[in-house]
Amino acid sequence: MYTLLIQTHSLLRYLVLILLLLVIANAFLGFSNKKPFGKTDDLLGLTLFSVTHTQLLIGLILYFVSPLVVLNSETMEDATMRYWSVEHASMMLIAVILITMARITSKKMTDPAAKHKRMLIFNSIALLVIMMAIAMSKRGFFSLPVSTPE
Repeated sequence: MYTLLIQTHSLLRYLVLILLLLVIANAFLGFSNKKPFGKTDDLLGLTLFSVTHTQLLIGLILYFVSPLVVLNSETMEDATMRYWSVEHASMMLIAVILITMARITSKKMTDPAAKHKRMLIFNSIALLVIMMAIAMSKRGFFSLPVSTPE
């Protein structure tokens, strides 16, 4: 079960990143060209929101079953344990919150330019946080996790 979860979580990150790039590009074009915030914009934001929250749920399950997450007195002394136990979880939670805030707050806005701008700024910051977390893992961007026995 652990192997299936970790592989799914690892592969789903590419979908999150692709959707983030699409939402950011779409928001940039919408904002710079003063386009209305249409159904495609809303659907892209909703899809990103849904996939991101699915990724969060899988990540939360992994947090509690992963052998890489260790919460004891030595966690902060070991870089690998600290990364997976504290840094990765914190950074990804921040990214999910930013993506969620982009979706929820833009839904309440009436000005199309403001909606595009909100989606652009919040999702761009979320992408930056995610890229930093991936870089900090020192596994490489295209690496898949090594399976750990259950």
